[in-house]
Amino acid sequence: MSIIKHPTLGLIECVRSMRTRSIRLSVRPDKAIRLTYPFFVRQKDAIIFAESKAEWIDKTRQRLEERRATIPTISRAEAKELLKSARNYLPITLARLAEEHGFHYTSLRLTSARTRWGSCSGKNGISLSIFIMQLPPHLREFIILHELCHTRHHNHSAEFHTLLDSHVAGKEKALNRELKAYMIPMIKD
Repeated sequence: MSIIKHPTLGLIECVRSMRTRSIRLSVRPDKAIRLTYPFFVRQKDAIIFAESKAEWIDKTRQRLEERRATIPTISRAEAKELLKSARNYLPITLARLAEEHGFHYTSLRLTSARTRWGSCSGKNGISLSIFIMQLPPHLREFIILHELCHTRHHNHSAEFHTLLDSHVAGKEKALNRELKAYMIPMIKD
């Protein structure tokens, strides 16, 4: 990985990957660009690709800025209360759902992640954001089941979605739509 300062696009994080077969471009919340490209593509060519997408990058940055203005904030004291609630609720709920649905995980880690509600490691360790506690209980369980399904499929393949859908009574798409209405808050100092 290398970071370059482009004269018009700003910071570009260049990541050469053996796992990707095409050039991928994303704009991070801090407005930096992440450029992922296969080993058979030269960095120079990947940057030319990014330059050709300058209009898309500008529009995406503008959307991020507009969205950032609507992100809710919570105080440090509220975050501490969320952590306390998460410690009481999430381990029990994760264990219950894993047992009820026949999943096995290796560990649980609580985080204050701002970019995702949860994740599952390659070794089936589950990480959950404490901010889940601000969601309605059925969405908390949906996120936990999503991560538990990753213990069988470490991707978002059709098999993964079929498995998840079977564990949420065929409501995966509706629950995903509902979840998109919520935003992870920022902690104000």
